[in-house]
Amino acid sequence: MKILIVGGGGREHTLVWKVAQNKKVTKIYCAPGNAGISEIAECVDIAATDINALVEFAKEKKIDLTIIGPDDPLVIGIVDAFEAENLRVFGPRKNAAIIEGSKTFSKDLMKKYNIPTASYKSFTDAEEAKKYLESSDFPIVLKADGLALGKGVLICKDLAEACEGVNSIMINKNFGSAGNILVIEEFMTGREVSVLAFCDGENILPMTSAQDHKRAKDGDQGLNTGGMGTFSPSPYYTDEMAAECMETIYKPTMQAMKAEGRPFVGILFVGLMMTPKGIKVLEYNARFGDPETQVVLPRMKSDLIDVIDACLEQRLDKFNLEFDDNAAVCVVLASNGYPEHYEKGFAIEGLENFNQKEGYYVFHAGTKSTENGIVTNGGRVLGVSALGENLTQAKKNAYHAVNWIEFENKYYRSDIGKN
Repeated sequence: MKILIVGGGGREHTLVWKVAQNKKVTKIYCAPGNAGISEIAECVDIAATDINALVEFAKEKKIDLTIIGPDDPLVIGIVDAFEAENLRVFGPRKNAAIIEGSKTFSKDLMKKYNIPTASYKSFTDAEEAKKYLESSDFPIVLKADGLALGKGVLICKDLAEACEGVNSIMINKNFGSAGNILVIEEFMTGREVSVLAFCDGENILPMTSAQDHKRAKDGDQGLNTGGMGTFSPSPYYTDEMAAECMETIYKPTMQAMKAEGRPFVGILFVGLMMTPKGIKVLEYNARFGDPETQVVLPRMKSDLIDVIDACLEQRLDKFNLEFDDNAAVCVVLASNGYPEHYEKGFAIEGLENFNQKEGYYVFHAGTKSTENGIVTNGGRVLGVSALGENLTQAKKNAYHAVNWIEFENKYYRSDIGKN
C-alpha cells in the first residue's frame, strides 16, 4: 500500500509516523515534507497547494491513499480534484471545508441549526464594524473570516483597541484576503478544550480531548500563534460533557452539513469553550490540529489507516476507536521572535537523543536538511512530545526532553500543561 501525505509541518510528521506503523504500508511519500519526515518517508518537492502537480504525482506513483494535512489545500478543493481522477483521498470536499474556510459560514450554520456558540455579527465594511463596536460590550473578539494560520483572532479590551484591530484586519490586510470579511463576536469565558473527530458524512467518532496553548508567552500573554504546545486529555472534559457535546454539537453539526448538501468526510476539529452557561463552539477546523495531533495520535491505540478506511467506506458507526489510559504533553520549540520576525538557518543539535527512547518523540515542523545537518526553517521548529501515566508525569517528561535539543534563538513556553 502506497500512501501520500500532503503537508510539511509537525502535524504531517506525526501522521507519517503513525501511518508507518501499519504493516500493509509499503511506501510513504510526503509533499513537501521536512527534515524529520524524510527519515521515514520520501519527501517530494511539491507545494501543498499545487493541486495539479499532486494529482499527477498520485497518478504516476499509483498512490493508494492520500491524506491531506493542512487547511488551505482543502479549502481550495484538493479533495474534489483527486476524486475527479478516481484517486482515493481523505479530507472534506471544498464545499464542506468551508466550515473552516469561512467563519461567517460556520457561525451562520450554528445559528441556523441551534448549535451553541457565541453571539456575533459579520461585516464587509470597516466603518460599519467600528460603528457597531461603539455600542458593544468589552472585551470583544475580532476574527478574520478566512484562513490566517491560526493567528487571525484578536481579543480587544476596549473600543480604541478594537478599532485598531478592525484597521489591522480589514484595511491594512495584515491577514491578507482572510480579512475581507470581519466577524465580531461576544467574548466568552471558561476553559477551552479541543476535540478532533473522524467523520464519514453520516457518523462522527470523537478522539480523546486535548487543550492548546495559543499565546506566544507564558501565562497566555503575547500574540496568538499556530500553537505553542498542547496536552491530552483535558482533565475538565468529563464523560458526561462528551455525551452532552455529542447530542448538542457533534451530531447536529454532521446533520447540518448533510442538510446543506455539504456532507463532511474527514477530520472535524471542534474548539469548545466551557462557559458558565454551558459548552459552546469556539470554532471549527476541517483537519487535524497542529500541535493537537502531536499528543492525540501517540495516545491512539487504533490503527490510523483502518479508521480512515472506515470513514471512506461510511462504516464509522461500527468502528471501535481506542486510546491508551495515559497522558501526553507537547512543547513547541520555536524561533525567538515568532509569530512575527525571526531568523532561520541555525543548526539543530541533540535530535539523536530521542532515538530508541520509548514514550518520547520529536516531531519536526520548521526544519530543513543541509550539507551541514538539520537547521531551523520556520517559526515553529520542533514539537517535543512525551507520554506519562498522568499529566503531571507527561509534563515532567516533556520538559526533561526539551533540554536534549539545542539551537540558537530557541524559545519555548515553560507552562505547557499547566491547566
